[in-house]
Amino acid sequence: MRASVASALVLSVAALAAPAQKPVAPARREAAVPFAVGETLTYDVSWSFSGTSIVSAGTATSTVQDKQPSFGSTAYVLVAEGRPIPLVARLYQLYYKMDALLDASSLLSHRGTLHAEEGKARRTSITQFDRAGRRVLFEEQSDTTTKLQYAVPPQTEDGLSALYLLRARTFKPGERITFPVADSGSLYTVDVTVGQPEAVKTRALETMAWPLTGVIKDADGQSEWKNIGAWISVDARHLPVKMQAELPVGAFVLSLREVK
Repeated sequence: MRASVASALVLSVAALAAPAQKPVAPARREAAVPFAVGETLTYDVSWSFSGTSIVSAGTATSTVQDKQPSFGSTAYVLVAEGRPIPLVARLYQLYYKMDALLDASSLLSHRGTLHAEEGKARRTSITQFDRAGRRVLFEEQSDTTTKLQYAVPPQTEDGLSALYLLRARTFKPGERITFPVADSGSLYTVDVTVGQPEAVKTRALETMAWPLTGVIKDADGQSEWKNIGAWISVDARHLPVKMQAELPVGAFVLSLREVK
């Protein structure tokens, strides 16, 4: 008993004599999300333009490739790719690849990258977020290199991260969700309206899904894209089972074909 008391006194004195150490910051708790590393979603892509419709124009995949240290935190590595079917590729070569680093705790983007091949043209754009400075550092490499930076609100996402952020939300019919997105060197505002769950059928599954109707506006409040929509399954996976958008080059619909 005396030995135990003596040992305790020695340890106490040693602790007092030891140099003060900085308190260790508690580990950041990761946000609950409906996806995990290894998830791969494959979509059939259909396209229509000026009354001409191609039932199957290409395929697209979206993958949670990894989770790794990033900018002093931990981030999901998200990768999305899109390619035309061989018939369309003979007419016009297209390839798109997006990747993003999505913070596992805050669900805010660290960085988003887009690589595009359109015919003979090639371009790569990088959107990196300076969260402390509330700004974006943007660089685009094509025939020339463009660099710029601009201020953004605290909750700004890149385009790919915004989709996964929506998947992590809970929805209510009639709810409106607004958030900023930095893309291609500009700041946009995305307004999403949630509808009543409805039945959606794709090659991968038949399920009830939340219909989300979106509007994307530029800094002047002008609508950039039309007829934007996404259907998110009501189950725990919150899968984007269908997505659509009307762009200057035509209207696209992505329908979920396979889930891994």
